[in-house]
Amino acid sequence: MTDQDTRYEAVRSRDARFDGEFFFAVETTGIYCRPSCPAVTPKRHNVRFFATAAAAQGSGFRACRRCRPDAVPGSADWNARADVVGRAMRLIGDGVVDREGVTGLAVRLGYSARQVQRQLTAELGAGPVALARAQRAHTARVLLQTTGLPVTEIAFASGFASVRQFNDTVRTVYATTPTGLRAAVRATRRTATPSAGIPLRLAHRGPYHAGAVFDLLRREAVAGVEEVSGPPGRRTYRRTLRLPYGTGIVAVDERAGDPGRASAVHPGGWLDARLHLTDPRDLTTAVQRLRRLLDLDSDPYAVDERLGADPRLAPLVAARPGLRAPGAADPEEYAVRAVVGRAAAERLVRAYGKALDAPCGTLTHLFPEPAVLAQVGSGSGSESGSESESGFESGFEGPLGVLTAALADGTVRLDPGVDRDEAQEALLALPGLDARTIAEIRARALGDPDVVPPGVDVPDTWRPWRTYALHHLRAAEER
Repeated sequence: MTDQDTRYEAVRSRDARFDGEFFFAVETTGIYCRPSCPAVTPKRHNVRFFATAAAAQGSGFRACRRCRPDAVPGSADWNARADVVGRAMRLIGDGVVDREGVTGLAVRLGYSARQVQRQLTAELGAGPVALARAQRAHTARVLLQTTGLPVTEIAFASGFASVRQFNDTVRTVYATTPTGLRAAVRATRRTATPSAGIPLRLAHRGPYHAGAVFDLLRREAVAGVEEVSGPPGRRTYRRTLRLPYGTGIVAVDERAGDPGRASAVHPGGWLDARLHLTDPRDLTTAVQRLRRLLDLDSDPYAVDERLGADPRLAPLVAARPGLRAPGAADPEEYAVRAVVGRAAAERLVRAYGKALDAPCGTLTHLFPEPAVLAQVGSGSGSESGSESESGFESGFEGPLGVLTAALADGTVRLDPGVDRDEAQEALLALPGLDARTIAEIRARALGDPDVVPPGVDVPDTWRPWRTYALHHLRAAEER
């Protein structure tokens, strides 16, 4: 929505479809909100529009305490777009600026820091530092309101360089102190610690067909790393994660039969989750990886409108509104799994996965890193020349060895900011990888919404949502 009057109509109607797509600020109050904010609609001449929360904050506006604009789903553009701005936003969401600075972000994108700053500022009204700062503020609010961690620990866990910077940011964004922000929530909600689990609501836009997502996760679950428990409609998906500062175990609950779960605060709905982290600095990264896995930042209205106009797909879309195209929590892990299959992936976990210091039920390992598998593939492992009890020979050859070596040495990159076409070309250059597997990797590991495997004939009218269209067809076949 580029026309400001059209945006104002969305605000007047409190249209939750546009939460996260843009923000509006009220000059007379100094507050910025999501479009669906339930407060009295301000007069048009007092309203300003922003592409990001960071841009609103940079213009001196503070977050509305009623609609919590920092908690909206991310813009669907950032997952779909392949240009430098979309790639940059995915990397910032993954915490790259906090860990590597703007220089590290620019290196990953293949641009200079000045070019990245200029492009982000021109389109979004905020540069990478401001965008990362807004994200840190949101992480800080979550930790303040859901955990009992000391304020000083939260400051550094959120990615701030100092307690002073943390205090200044919270006052600027929320017009209160960290202590005041924490006091605004009932004490019963502040009992969690990173080791006991941080409770979260993962917001999504519009309807969310959870059943199909959890069916897929159950079929693909790799023992030791993932599990899906409970009856349909009330299932819980759990998995281990390797994160920049430590490890994590995440759990997400299915919610069936109530796709909107509308309320004044969460008009688009949410999935309940709990994160167990060895280091709270990994909160932002863990949440973003869960969101990509579950496709929570999709725009189901745009997808369903386009696909629902096709006579073949119309009844399928009507039967499953809000059907998502799941991604991957760990792109490199998914690539390996796509090449070897589920059974072989489980053997890899048993043989080469890193055991958790504290196993949690059936979750016992992290999926092996490409570097570990590449070392085995080169024959330099401790079992060189022999067959392990897992059924793999050390020094394994073929696509698995080639892929893990390429991932380990950087020949192939699958991180959130990679250029998808370049990644596909790098994969195609590897001997032994077939085009269908590479298409699966592009759709899931790289989150491309418009992928069609070779040999599958679909109309161009399904663009740019052909990945979603194929999920509808598969769901109908499995019924």
